[in-house]
Amino acid sequence: MDNKYVLDTQENREFLKKGAQDLLDFGRQFPSPGGGSYYLSDDGTPWKERNRETWITCRMAHVYSIGSMMGDAAGKELAQAAVKGLMGELKDKKNGGWYAGLTKDDEILPTKQCYAHAFVILAATSAKLAGIEEADELLNEALAVYDDRFWNEDDGLSYDTWNTEFTLLDDYRGINANMHTVEAFLAAADCLGEAGEKYRIRAGRIIDHVIGWAKENSYRIPEHFTKDWKPDLEKNKEKPDDPFKPYGATPGHGIEWSRLISQWAGSVADFGNCAYKSRETYTEAACALYDRAVADAWNCDGAEGIVYTTDWNGKAVVHDRMHWTLAEAINTSAVLYRITGNKKYADDYAVFMKYLDTVVLDHSCGSWYHQLDEHNRLKETVWPGKSDLYHAFQAMLIPYSKTEVSIAKAVSDRA
Repeated sequence: MDNKYVLDTQENREFLKKGAQDLLDFGRQFPSPGGGSYYLSDDGTPWKERNRETWITCRMAHVYSIGSMMGDAAGKELAQAAVKGLMGELKDKKNGGWYAGLTKDDEILPTKQCYAHAFVILAATSAKLAGIEEADELLNEALAVYDDRFWNEDDGLSYDTWNTEFTLLDDYRGINANMHTVEAFLAAADCLGEAGEKYRIRAGRIIDHVIGWAKENSYRIPEHFTKDWKPDLEKNKEKPDDPFKPYGATPGHGIEWSRLISQWAGSVADFGNCAYKSRETYTEAACALYDRAVADAWNCDGAEGIVYTTDWNGKAVVHDRMHWTLAEAINTSAVLYRITGNKKYADDYAVFMKYLDTVVLDHSCGSWYHQLDEHNRLKETVWPGKSDLYHAFQAMLIPYSKTEVSIAKAVSDRA
């Protein structure tokens, strides 16, 4: 195996460092005049006829805030542009919270999404650490709206979707939004210190639910639920490749949960109020989630790559390879190797790195291909173009960062 794919070699460190800088260079044209993020095309030019989504704007604020802390010359200005969008055109000054996004004609996209609001928290914490103007105000408002509208203290889980006016709550409950809530809550706790520890506790409550549901389904996590949190295992069977609510199990999410559980467990001192009473137990659950997902999804149809979804027996349903699943596999294999010392995770990391370099990296236009078919040919039915940098950029940093700390805080501590 070429050393540039092998964890803890100088060649691999340089490969990731270059990869991070290439991504920052690729995405620089994202800001609209109002600050909302344009969707990026294959070569990084703005796709101005598409919607300017809040969650994409948040991801770009997060990435370029980190970039600024790493010394990227234009990073701070670009992060500031995205924060301007979140404090301006994407913010609902009448009803509170943030719109799902805006159309090319500046019309409001309906609903208020937990998913998007979790990313506002993440963006605000990264911007605050980077010293971006208005980040403190953004974070305070984001946490207040989330606490009031999305967090359900009785359930220890988050609601998913309101109407735009925050007067009607949808009956759907989803794990994807709760997963990014865990990410956001851990970032808030790391950013705010003692004042933010309640968010770390909340993250643990969500994690306990997810581990319980995963155990009941052979460590394949149910994604969709009724309003009383009963799994809806047949949701979207007629539309299995939905970008946010696909049918069946999503192995990439199993891998992502594994990393978030590991991060949370590494940051907690006292497990007395948790469902599982030791860091070792949570690490075992994290490994089980990762192992199940990789066994089900990697190279399961004769070609490298992680399939998008499987049924509840682990058989592939949507064979497409999404770039974010590879990014999470890179992150999590490195993290599990750090916390367990098990060589198989380092071996997996090298395989994923080689696949990234030889198949998923677009060496001609930059960034990563966002969707490939079962033969690893470019496909653009679910994710045309290259919407943002978030997953790919984090995969260039997490393998060499503290496992128990959110990535922006880890970069801030190094800086």
